[in-house]
Amino acid sequence: MAEAGAGVPHGGDAALPSPPEEQELTRRLRRLYPAVNQEETPLPRSWSPKDKYNYIGLSQGNLRVHYKGHGKNHKDAASVRATHPIPAACGIYYFEVKIVSKGRDGYMGIGLSAQGVNLNRLPGWDKHSYGYHGDDGHSFCSSGTGQPYGPTFTTGDVIGCCVNLINNTCFYTKNGHSLGIAFTDLPSNLYPTVGLQTPGEIVDANFGQQPFVFDIEDYMREWQVKIQSTIKRFPIGGRLGEWQAMLQNMVSSYLVHHGYCSTATAFARITDTTIQEEQTSIKNRQRIQKLVLAGRVGEAIEATQQLYPGLLDHNPNLLFMLKCRQFVEMVNGTDSEVRCFSARSPRSQDSYPGSPSLSPRHGSNNSHVHSTGADSPTCSNGVVSMKSKQSHSKYPTLSSSSSSSSSSSPSSVNYSESNSTDSTKSQQHSSTSNQETSDSEMEMEAEHYPNGVLENSSTRIMNGTYKHEEILQTDESSMEDSCPQRQLCGGNHAATERMIQFGRELQILSEQLCREYGKNTVHKKMLQDAFSLLAYSDPWNCPVGQQLDPIQREPVCAALNSAILESQNVPKQPPLMLALGQASECLRLMARVGLGSCSFARVDDYLH
Repeated sequence: MAEAGAGVPHGGDAALPSPPEEQELTRRLRRLYPAVNQEETPLPRSWSPKDKYNYIGLSQGNLRVHYKGHGKNHKDAASVRATHPIPAACGIYYFEVKIVSKGRDGYMGIGLSAQGVNLNRLPGWDKHSYGYHGDDGHSFCSSGTGQPYGPTFTTGDVIGCCVNLINNTCFYTKNGHSLGIAFTDLPSNLYPTVGLQTPGEIVDANFGQQPFVFDIEDYMREWQVKIQSTIKRFPIGGRLGEWQAMLQNMVSSYLVHHGYCSTATAFARITDTTIQEEQTSIKNRQRIQKLVLAGRVGEAIEATQQLYPGLLDHNPNLLFMLKCRQFVEMVNGTDSEVRCFSARSPRSQDSYPGSPSLSPRHGSNNSHVHSTGADSPTCSNGVVSMKSKQSHSKYPTLSSSSSSSSSSSPSSVNYSESNSTDSTKSQQHSSTSNQETSDSEMEMEAEHYPNGVLENSSTRIMNGTYKHEEILQTDESSMEDSCPQRQLCGGNHAATERMIQFGRELQILSEQLCREYGKNTVHKKMLQDAFSLLAYSDPWNCPVGQQLDPIQREPVCAALNSAILESQNVPKQPPLMLALGQASECLRLMARVGLGSCSFARVDDYLH
């Protein structure tokens, strides 16, 4: 006996797992239990040094358990629980215990117990405690009297414990082979538990630190098929047509919401559904989204004010968010307020990979909106009208220097791009009326935005007419110059001065909003983060540099799009997204009340 326990460590000071090992554990647990939100319901990763009897010793990162009591009789039994209970969202949970040494008598129990169960006992002896014991192979279910279950286990064996939170059962494995169901009608919130009783007993736990001996993933796949089959067999009866029509309308509204105009039109034609929003309005929203996602926020603001008069005046929080984002894009060198000072803007600062969750993929060039000069139509509620109309803002206008460099009219916007490196043939589109201009614009979008990606031509609005400018073939030397190192405002001094002036105007706007609506901590942080970019020589690689990441344009784009839709008495969120959100929340509630089937009914599984 002494020899068996000679190498037993008696302290808990062994080194914790190294970062690579911890990362591997995290990856494995995420793969095994993808439905578990580990921030809300952490998974067991080790034994708890605070939830054990004093005859239990822990070492090796609290994964090894050894007995350090007298071991005279059952009153000397000792157990330890894991750090956390098993989350219901696991669906199927599994852990293994290797018998390092059976010690003197091998009175070892492996199983589960609820919080508060007496730890001066082996698992299974008390209420809400369950265990499989090695000395006799019996299973103990909340009773001191065991039932014959499986073989005994000893030094070198690996015993696994699988908890099925779908049907509330538990089975054990020995050296990779299932021993069959041991317990039924298990309660929720049980902890992995191990108990020892005689000197020299040592066991090691595996909560996912290493690959399991038993193929638990194959067992999980079996149950995933069962759950998904149950979902597919859900009776619909005579309501199939009604459900199909509802789903088609949800898909149609989703496409319209995000501005997939061509796809929405084709889908409506095939499914015989009706699009609730006028095509012109959809296209206008799509153009605004593309401007924001390309970093041209100033143009997006101007377009919004022209197409949806009063919208931003009634949404001061949205306006401030857009202005702060515009300042960030000026730092980035992508906003037209600073682009106009340079004949060529760095492509590295203007590229955006696109976001299928918001709008179709797009390049650096974007679709266009009507100017509101004397000869061009104005727009109300997103639809072009032939009546001239002025839009007045209650907030101080942040002056635009780009207009002076492109046109004498303050409402004329230059949309030409100079960062394309491909050549195209010169194209001319003329129109004899404003309506023809609108139609030409739509044709241009269909022609030059296949699949949402702009082709190789640039466009300029001149007196309400679109003219495509020929782009010269770029030689190797200009190719080298087209991607310089990123610089503040594209490296242009005049652009930097304009950015600083814009920042002062933004501060004035912030103070005015504060006077009118009171202090706003969100505004304060937004402005502070934006201005903090100027404190670093390389804003792209600084503590607040994530603001310059193009992906940060997406929430701004989504907020503006939702506000436009809400102003048109259209839901600001498409019903499809609400349904998906409701389904996801339902699954979270199922997990909270202990319904393990939620783990194999994940919404993501049906979106691919």
